[in-house]
Amino acid sequence: MTRTAVADLGSNSFRLVVFTAQDGWWKRTDEIYEAVRIGAGLAETGELSAERMERAWSVVEVFDHFCRATGIDDVIAVATSAIRDARNGPQFVERAALPVRVLSREEEARYGYLAAINSSTLRHGAVLDLGGGSMQLVAVDDRRAAQLESWPLGAVRMTERFGDDIDALRAHVMQAIDAAPWVRASGDRLVGIGGTVRNLAAAAAAAAELPSIGVQGFHLTPDALDDLIARLAALPAGERGRVGGIKPARADIILAGATVVRAVIEAGGFDGVDVTEAGLREGIFFERHLAPADPPLFADVRRASVENLAAQYGVDPAHTDHVAHLSLQMFDALADLGLHPGDPMERELVWAAAMLHDVGMAIDYDDHHKHSRYLILNGALPGFDPRELVLISEMVRYHRKGTPSISSELAPVTREGDQRILERGATLLRLAEGIERARDQIVRGTTVAATDGTVTLTLQADEDVPVARWAAERERDLFQRAFGQALRIA
Repeated sequence: MTRTAVADLGSNSFRLVVFTAQDGWWKRTDEIYEAVRIGAGLAETGELSAERMERAWSVVEVFDHFCRATGIDDVIAVATSAIRDARNGPQFVERAALPVRVLSREEEARYGYLAAINSSTLRHGAVLDLGGGSMQLVAVDDRRAAQLESWPLGAVRMTERFGDDIDALRAHVMQAIDAAPWVRASGDRLVGIGGTVRNLAAAAAAAAELPSIGVQGFHLTPDALDDLIARLAALPAGERGRVGGIKPARADIILAGATVVRAVIEAGGFDGVDVTEAGLREGIFFERHLAPADPPLFADVRRASVENLAAQYGVDPAHTDHVAHLSLQMFDALADLGLHPGDPMERELVWAAAMLHDVGMAIDYDDHHKHSRYLILNGALPGFDPRELVLISEMVRYHRKGTPSISSELAPVTREGDQRILERGATLLRLAEGIERARDQIVRGTTVAATDGTVTLTLQADEDVPVARWAAERERDLFQRAFGQALRIA
């Protein structure tokens, strides 16, 4: 097992994140956060204030003590915009309890890019990283960073300069982006990282009365952002933290941050911003975790995130791989018979559910289908949006028993036709789990044929498989409901 601590000394907040990696999985296992606001007043004086530096040094000392107390030797501390730009930034670095590496604008943008690409499906478009002191944009072409630039447009700086004059701020950002024509040419998809973007997504989700399952993959539309900006602008700065989803520590800078994001969307011609919960810390971790790959990118983010979550909870890979094989084999064969559309995205959700259906066993066998659902909903699956996360979790929820249905609390993130997708996916998963009930892989595969309203499912094995046949026959009513055909097991 390896543990890496990344200390991100940002203009608005200082954050220490601990990443643990072992046996093919990684996850965030600890975090310390403090809203230091070290960049306050920098735009006016060009220096970090003595009061802010004292507070910042104290926080870094806490980080240092924490790492030593918990036995973490691999500690990476980086500083960004405020410390980089301040005349007395070197003085702060010299006295800090941890060795601090001051990132260049290009390095900061690159780590944001690595975080976004490794936690989303972005292939062509741009990455937005909005911090307290600066904003980075990176054009992405075929998942590679094509062009990048940094502007002093962070939420703290813009709040200090423009206050609540959002029209002047918007014009200022538009003018800056218009001077970089490559931004508009990068495509219509924008992925955003950073605390401001996450808070805005959480607030938009709360306003839409969506379930609280995180903001990974949440699509923040221009209209939702406009509504949020109007709502925030109507409140005094001190009351903006009462808006659902907005952290009180960001209340006074959130309006400027929202205005910057909205101006970037407009100037770049983007259709909104897809939010990821990853940030600069993850980018730094990925560089080390995926070494020596250059660039350090997961080949397939969705596959990597599913396999990572499965490995965290010690599932039996021979069993889950075979359940996935059987599920997809039946999915493809039934699609060839015209019994469902065979949508590739639906197929991927079925695969993900099959790979994750047993993660809840890490809690207990009893009700492990419900435990699995909880772990999926709360563990986050980078690369999947909230709707897809819900469908995967509900397929898993019904892989043992019950009539598949989307719970009322999660229904707001779904759309028309998703109930049918759930019924098909849960049925295939339950059939595959039944066929593989003995966890012996004796049933190598299946074939299907349809005649006169009946689907014959033939189990391919070299010996009699009474357990598999018994388990599969129990799902005939479920199959009839999902596919409109009777089921016969041969």
